[in-house]
Amino acid sequence: MTCSLPVPAQITDWFREQGWTPFAYQKASWQAFCEGKHGMIRADTGMGKTYAALMGPVVEHFREAENRKESENARGDLKGLKILWITPLRALAKDTEDAIRTVCEGLGLPWSIVLRTGDTKASVKQKLNYKLPEVLITTPESLSLLLSYPNRRPQVQNLKLVVVDEWHELIGTKRGVQTELGLSRLRQWAPDVRTWGISATIADLNSATMTLMGPQPAETSIETIEGPESPEIEIHSLIPETAERFPWAGHLGTQLVGQVADQIAQRNTSLVFTNTRSQAEQWYQHLLGERPEWAGQIAVHHGSLDPDVRRWVETQLAEGTLRAVVCTSSLDLGVDFPEVDQVFQVGSPKGVGRLIQRAGRSGHRPTASSRLVFVPTHAFELIELTAAKQAIEERLIEKRVAVKQPLDVLAQHVVTLACGDGYTQDELYAEITTTHAYQNLSREQWEWVLDFAHRGGSTLDAYPDYKRITETDGKWTIASRAMARRQRMSIGTISSDAMLRVKYMKGGYLGSVEESFLGRLKPNDPFVIAGKVVELVRIQDMTAYVKRSRRKRWNVPRWVGGKLPLSSELGNGVRREVGHISKGEGEAIQIDSLLPLLKLQDDWSIIPKQNELLVEQFKTRDGFFTVAFPFEGRAVHEGLAALWAYRLTRQQKATLGLIVNDYAVAMLSPEPIPRDRFKMEVLAGTQDLPQDIVECLNLSQMARQQFRDIARIAGLVFSGFPGRNKSSKQLQASSNLFFDVFQQYDPNNLLLQQARQEVLDQQLNWERLVTALQEIAGRTWRWVELDRPTPFSFPLVVERMRDRVSSEKLSERVKKMQAALEKKSPPPSISPNLRRNQNAYPY
Repeated sequence: MTCSLPVPAQITDWFREQGWTPFAYQKASWQAFCEGKHGMIRADTGMGKTYAALMGPVVEHFREAENRKESENARGDLKGLKILWITPLRALAKDTEDAIRTVCEGLGLPWSIVLRTGDTKASVKQKLNYKLPEVLITTPESLSLLLSYPNRRPQVQNLKLVVVDEWHELIGTKRGVQTELGLSRLRQWAPDVRTWGISATIADLNSATMTLMGPQPAETSIETIEGPESPEIEIHSLIPETAERFPWAGHLGTQLVGQVADQIAQRNTSLVFTNTRSQAEQWYQHLLGERPEWAGQIAVHHGSLDPDVRRWVETQLAEGTLRAVVCTSSLDLGVDFPEVDQVFQVGSPKGVGRLIQRAGRSGHRPTASSRLVFVPTHAFELIELTAAKQAIEERLIEKRVAVKQPLDVLAQHVVTLACGDGYTQDELYAEITTTHAYQNLSREQWEWVLDFAHRGGSTLDAYPDYKRITETDGKWTIASRAMARRQRMSIGTISSDAMLRVKYMKGGYLGSVEESFLGRLKPNDPFVIAGKVVELVRIQDMTAYVKRSRRKRWNVPRWVGGKLPLSSELGNGVRREVGHISKGEGEAIQIDSLLPLLKLQDDWSIIPKQNELLVEQFKTRDGFFTVAFPFEGRAVHEGLAALWAYRLTRQQKATLGLIVNDYAVAMLSPEPIPRDRFKMEVLAGTQDLPQDIVECLNLSQMARQQFRDIARIAGLVFSGFPGRNKSSKQLQASSNLFFDVFQQYDPNNLLLQQARQEVLDQQLNWERLVTALQEIAGRTWRWVELDRPTPFSFPLVVERMRDRVSSEKLSERVKKMQAALEKKSPPPSISPNLRRNQNAYPY
């Protein structure tokens, strides 16, 4: 789209004062907005997406002001909320507030700007209940809360723009659906509002746009705009000094702490990204142990830290006073730290989009290149890196599949709106079906949800606690003020264990830790949080009181979401790269530290081609391992393992141990699994798959566990008021009771059906599982019988031991196993020539 819009002189002058020139795509976005269009902006990190979305209303404001000068009859600038900015992350919200405030102050706009998230002070939240600013920056949860108060419509009827920042982070989640529902109400209240989404890593731009806009806007009123390509990402990798031929997951990363510290010392400011909060705390301690003089110069940042701690770290980063920050996805998105000139990724990011997003945190300026240093936690991740680099070049970014019709989110929404001015049944149905998620919602389903919110459905009709909304003269409103207060405390779709705040006995708060972790600690047990080693004193009123500790050994908290699954795009890339290696090609074959491993794998077994499935079988003192290498990612492999084990044991009873990682599925059995029988059962493919899945997995128990989150979101289970939160065990017990009651007395309950479907879609990755089975059936199979584990199989053997011994004992045992295998191995070779093992044969 070319831009013919005259940009007001005030804006042109302001950009010039900053030393900037607006990009063509930014001006195109402003023009599309002023023409009344909705839109989606995709531009690489650091290319000015915020200004592309923000300045449309600003341009319109100055144009309208000019028109008012020329016309005596023109109405004045309308009061009330003008811009609503929805962001998925609190850290991103603060950065957005700073950017908008800079524009408004620089241009002399008399607009008040307020940030409203879970971290916002209570006094500010209270004021927002009665009056909204011109610009409000908030989260999906806070938007729902905003809609729960009466008399909101007059305050938002002049809303001009809603921006959904980093839309790719919300697609495919219930938070995204919650956002869609909130937008549907705003469009009813403010018919002239324009919706714009922005993202750096959306794969399918048209699909993502339609998900955000819903089916209602005509395609001619929607503009998709792409920014210029940013400079290429420089990706480097730290290589272990010693070539290890028998790798295992997780041990390698901390061996590279010295190299990471050396690289940090050579730059101004670095971000060290880890995949989990636990890993962030560990790496901070390891870096501080490597360079004690860096105390006060490095920090840790993740979502479970106290807001004041996070804000301090963000401020110091922005000012360039920190040498490095170890962080998680809390600093993934949009946060502008110009001083950051280097990013580390510890371990595989497990996704192409995540790697691009994190690399973009460095050189966060339009003309600056991004530098990322990869820190492998085991040798195979070097192959993942080469696959990821190829995917980046080809722009093969993961697609996000939108969530369809989650009735628990809808049930929460109808109760939330009833807390405000209420609605009629037909009015709200028409509104809800304008969203992508509920565009096919049937009348029958709608009436079921409304009845569920009204009286808990037929099963709970006798219990007053589940009579949440009531109808008077055709209008649905909240049943009581007490119910409204309870509903506002329950808004949200993020599920986790109950969180306890961590506070010094004499001092401030450090952050939050899940109850399940603290419940295992005794008084005086040490653990780390916010980079501090502390000892537990006592737990009281949902607060863990601690004191400083000088202990050299400590526990690391575990938070929900510990393991990221390998994406299908990256899994396909890894399989392709392994295929290149088997032919002596590809970038990974040039990595000297990998060559001894690859050569030994090729000597003892084979390196499979892209169209081959390698299966290795060998004996250990624990029994016989049969290891297949689909390279489909952990999430799919968990389903494959359960399915294959069921099919192998349904006629001949046997006990099989199942172990999976991102590359392979291993089965441990007392006797060797016959080759022909293994192939027959695995090649059954998708035949009788639904029934086999029901039989092989305890779907009822999995659905029961899934139902806990559904019950909380739908309002069946209340987590408790602040300071009186229920434990995760109490919530599970309550949801189990509802699950059993519905199964016995209301087996067609739609929330039960949703729980079963979510197990298939989310836990089993049903579509990927079916695709993987079909694809595996078409591969040439290569079976290799051995008397020892190969480099490819060795990580599975270690994984088998991981849960049975402590980390120290595990390390000792692995070293002994590695030494024994090295004795059976020829001396390491660095010859790049690989051969096809004649002992491996197709079948």
